[in-house]
Amino acid sequence: MSEWFTRWFGKEYLDLYPHRDEHEARSVVRLIRNMVSPDPAGRALDLACGSGRHTRALCQHIWTVGLDLSMELLEVAKAEAPEVPYVRADMRVLPFAGASFDLVVNLFTSFGYFSSDDENRVVLSEVNRVLRPDGVFVLDYLNSDQVRATLVPHDTRRIGNRIVTQDRRISSDGIYVEKDISAAGSPRKYLERVRLFEPDDLRCLLHDAGFSVDHELGEYSGAPLSTDSSRAIFFAHRS
Repeated sequence: MSEWFTRWFGKEYLDLYPHRDEHEARSVVRLIRNMVSPDPAGRALDLACGSGRHTRALCQHIWTVGLDLSMELLEVAKAEAPEVPYVRADMRVLPFAGASFDLVVNLFTSFGYFSSDDENRVVLSEVNRVLRPDGVFVLDYLNSDQVRATLVPHDTRRIGNRIVTQDRRISSDGIYVEKDISAAGSPRKYLERVRLFEPDDLRCLLHDAGFSVDHELGEYSGAPLSTDSSRAIFFAHRS
């Protein structure tokens, strides 16, 4: 069976999540600019860029290339901004020379997709490889404490002219958060399955991949990370 993310991230994903918009993307990039002050002469990589909303926002401040595995999402990204460079590739094998970028960002929980932690470690090792010495990596992930505290097992809502049903659960081994998504009138059913890394897990993964963590935030406003935070945002540099 193919991996779940090769089936889910397409046109229907965009239709079912219209609230993931440009305004939210600009707020994340504003935070990155405040924390990092990227050099306009530098180079950035938006890793798992999807339809390119963060890439477009970053491009206003630093030369940026977007990378994603989904051809459908990349086609949408290219249509929105034909001047922006996009690359189709697997984040486990980045098609760039070592020390190519000053900044790499991985935003809105676009990590932890794989069935083994070894594969997740490979991603971070690849990020370290393509960063220049003292280059910065920004990892914007879910906050596991908040996921457990606020998980809604089932909901049905209208998105546009569709009724969308979502069933959520923590996997029986406690290490994944899973979501089944279906839309009325569609014969297809989708799965999201993301590793439920604790903040301590992310710190260890980053350290083991050769990063030093500089800042840990919990909101796009810049608030510090806590158990009540909606996000777990790590700013780290290649050490």
